Amino acid sequence: MAFGPYRDTYQLFSSVPLPPLQLLRQRFPRPRVEDVAGAVVEAIESRNLREQIRPGARIAITAGSRGIADLALVVRTVAETLKQYGAEPFIVPAMGSHGGATPEGQREIVESLGVTEEYCGAPIISSLDVDLLGTLPNGLPVHIDRAANAADGIIVLNRVKPHTDFTAPIESGLSKMLAIGLGKHKGALTLHSWGLDGLCVQLPEVARFSVAHAAILCGLAIVENAYDEVAEIACIPPEGIGTEPERLLLDRARALMPRLPWDELDVLVVDEIGKNISGAGMDPNITGRMRWGPQKRTAVEATAIAVLRLTEASHGNAIGLGMADFTTARLYEQLDSQSFYINSLTAGVIALNSTKLPPIMESEREAVAAAIRSCGRPDLTQVRLARIKNTLSLEYLLASPASLEHLRSDCDIELLGPPEPFYVADDNTLPSFEHILRFHT
Repeated sequence: MAFGPYRDTYQLFSSVPLPPLQLLRQRFPRPRVEDVAGAVVEAIESRNLREQIRPGARIAITAGSRGIADLALVVRTVAETLKQYGAEPFIVPAMGSHGGATPEGQREIVESLGVTEEYCGAPIISSLDVDLLGTLPNGLPVHIDRAANAADGIIVLNRVKPHTDFTAPIESGLSKMLAIGLGKHKGALTLHSWGLDGLCVQLPEVARFSVAHAAILCGLAIVENAYDEVAEIACIPPEGIGTEPERLLLDRARALMPRLPWDELDVLVVDEIGKNISGAGMDPNITGRMRWGPQKRTAVEATAIAVLRLTEASHGNAIGLGMADFTTARLYEQLDSQSFYINSLTAGVIALNSTKLPPIMESEREAVAAAIRSCGRPDLTQVRLARIKNTLSLEYLLASPASLEHLRSDCDIELLGPPEPFYVADDNTLPSFEHILRFHT
């Protein structure tokens, strides 16, 4: 029998009531860099890089696969500043196994984020070739992108934020970009093969080893606020990567993380997941779906999660879909199994559930109805349901009346109108948040 979406021949969903929804607006602290390019130049000049770079020096700039705020502008400004110093910058896609673990796929990802040769004024050198820098005392080999290693200097550029799959003094940031991003597929496979110990303990060790054995000029860190905007840009010395300066940046990033205004929900509807949104597709810091250890303190506990779509920027990689309870035929058709699986196989133990397929429903309406029916609420008219665009965009939410009785006391919420019927289009899709906001704000 051919595999396909569930067909509701038993009429399980037609009688499921879809609750009215009320548009909410969350407010978070909002420190913001108004002049991003100026802040980049100021941060670089604070490290006196001009004095360290000789004319004609070839300098590698890392660019990852995340949807970092103003990423293309930051990369372009770094390249322009280096050229003013007389250097010859180039861009290295630094993303482990992403892009299907192919040079072409990784180049396509950075270009889809706006990091193009034309815009940034610097060539992109995309390759999976690596050099072996050496071996840690415990036997763990340390790899680095061959083109970057051949350069006269490397600027490690990345966003610093809490990791999706573990908690440690140093999580997702400069160390990860250096150890896993610049380690390319081989480095990512190696480090992930050590499981949680590799990420929690060995990752900063690998980063510090790389600093000691490669021409790292600095780490350029981006910290974002809860609105996915640049809150801070810091340039730290090489010895600050994997040590106290990076840890302090993570503390600041963690304090600015958004969260949902509930501790518990019956149903969470996530319009879209994707690699440009989170390394885990949808961030467990928000959804609470972690495989290992205690849940993140910022996470909601949702009984059932329905995921409706995959972002185009993910190029078919739906990592994290296994953390959902229901999805749609539309998303299933967007999958590129090769990119989907190679990311999971490379990530190893932290991603064992991430590429499992949840039950596939024929439409977005049925995915929501399936989640409601399965949430364990005897009176389905009292379902505590929230709908979000994705785990990066938590300023605007849709929530059922029953959920409003359970808002956390410490959240800052504005109601933007009365509850309205749960609208579903004739083709059983849900209107986008952009469409909803046009009529409410």
